[in-house]
Amino acid sequence: MHHENDIKRIKELTAIIVSAILFITGIIFEKSLHSYPLAEYGLFLTAYAIAGWKIVWKSVKNVKRGIVFDENALMTIATVGAIAIHEMPEAVAVMLFYRVGEFLQDLAIHRSRRSIKSLLEIRPTFANLKVNGKIERVKPEKMKVGDIIVVKPGEKIPLDGIVVEGSSVVDTSALTGESKPKSVGVGDEVLSGMINLSGMLTVRITKPFAESTVSKILELVEEARSRKAKAEKFITKFARYYTPVVIALAICIAVIPPLALNEPFSPWIYRALVLLVISCPCALVLSVPLSYFASIGKFAREGILVKGSNFIDLLSKAKVVAFDKTGTLTKGKFKVTEVVTRNGFGKEEVLKFAALAELNSNHPIAKSILEAYDVRGLENLVESYEEVAGMGIKAKIKGNLVIAGNDAMMHAERIEHDTCWVEGTVVHVAVNGRYAGYIIVSDEIKEGAKDTIVELKKLGCKVVMLTGDSKEVAEIVAKKLGIDEFHAELLPVDKVRIVRFLKNNGNTVFAGDGINDAPVIVEADVGMAMGAMGSDAAIETADVVIVDDKIYKVPKAIRLSRRTQSIVWQNIIFVLVVKGLFVSLGILGMATMWEAVFADVGASLITLLNAIRIA
Repeated sequence: MHHENDIKRIKELTAIIVSAILFITGIIFEKSLHSYPLAEYGLFLTAYAIAGWKIVWKSVKNVKRGIVFDENALMTIATVGAIAIHEMPEAVAVMLFYRVGEFLQDLAIHRSRRSIKSLLEIRPTFANLKVNGKIERVKPEKMKVGDIIVVKPGEKIPLDGIVVEGSSVVDTSALTGESKPKSVGVGDEVLSGMINLSGMLTVRITKPFAESTVSKILELVEEARSRKAKAEKFITKFARYYTPVVIALAICIAVIPPLALNEPFSPWIYRALVLLVISCPCALVLSVPLSYFASIGKFAREGILVKGSNFIDLLSKAKVVAFDKTGTLTKGKFKVTEVVTRNGFGKEEVLKFAALAELNSNHPIAKSILEAYDVRGLENLVESYEEVAGMGIKAKIKGNLVIAGNDAMMHAERIEHDTCWVEGTVVHVAVNGRYAGYIIVSDEIKEGAKDTIVELKKLGCKVVMLTGDSKEVAEIVAKKLGIDEFHAELLPVDKVRIVRFLKNNGNTVFAGDGINDAPVIVEADVGMAMGAMGSDAAIETADVVIVDDKIYKVPKAIRLSRRTQSIVWQNIIFVLVVKGLFVSLGILGMATMWEAVFADVGASLITLLNAIRIA
């Protein structure tokens, strides 16, 4: 594919050079050898044919398909008209400079595609399949779930899987845009597209190639090209109505003044042809889609996958950003942050009793207490165990009756305690009817979450937190992060209802970890899935997928989308002003065909250079 494109570009460049040589030779003939008009005509017509046959042929094909008015038709009518009134050099110049402009535009598009091509390079070409102790090199497409593969240092991980043997450091930058290496070992998930940097890894495949992370990323990028933004649709419509209006105006200029003023037709036809060349909308038709294309590539390099340029538009107008709490603003991992003792009990003693009481519980809070105090080898101390729904646990530990639970449990068991309300999630502990103290368990706030909220407020966005957690816990997190509005104790259906209401304030973005947030991701104007390459539901429903878990990429995405919008409208306004000015000069007879060509090609190049600034 790369090779074919290179050959195409070489052919294009050769045609331009040959046409330019013939054109310059024709001008020398015209200026110095007045006795060879046939040779001069031959040179100009050959140069015209080489530079312009594509455009003429396109306009003929389009007429057959019912598309009469487009930029190819404008160029063809203008240049054939110029030849008819013996303005040969101008006719060639129009086609030649237009062709040069198109060639440079193609180079600009090629440059903006490079970022997407670098994504395509993450597509692995082979996998080392382990069969009966032997290694076979196989295409990733042929692998099945459950197959065991070996990934050597320096190789790309070809499919998503779980490490079953070995440990290493992997480079995730192709997927996340982050250059920080990540350590992996037995039991860890690895994704296709990561590069194994150090040790040998044996991996059991969990997804076929078609469903692997690389395939999904490539699919999303391909899909993004086909979804058009409002500005792109506007330009397509604009060209459809604009071109016939320009042609009608040119005909009026060519016919009405000479008839009304009884003047010769030739200078007025020339003015009409100048108008046609100036009016060509190619700068808009090419620069606007290129701006979005470059932007999608830039997003992809940052580890943010946008499913279409229409979502860049919506993101740029974001007024409200709603976050899910657990797993998005917080790590979703509970951790013991404080142990407070009473009645002569020691901190370690309180933790030990709580950990043994919670030994058989699967609750995340129980797990965090067991992480804080290792009870391995002490399991036989637990003589009996009883879970009290919604309150806590009673357990007999080495002859002691231990109660671990919430404040309601302490009241139900008539345990005298002086601390009823504590900020955060709390586990009270009582031993043999005496209050021993309490343990505070907190969900850790994600790195960069506070700065993200500050950044979003700077961008003029209202920030809201939605959570299924208790009001008390939500309030603590909201206070720590500086979030003014939060809604707690919500079911997924409540989140949808609230986002529907928030949309009354303007474009609403919802960012969640994607696994249980699919309905609300769909409801928002822009649904963002955070760190969700493992979640099929999130990829299906989200409009924007942040490949890793970096929360600061939410304001980054909004800022980049606003920059894209700004560049798109700079280009549209610049081109319309330039066109308006030169059209006026053309009608008044103050612009020649040469100026028309430079105005058109110049406008195209300036807008293209502006568009590729995004990438």
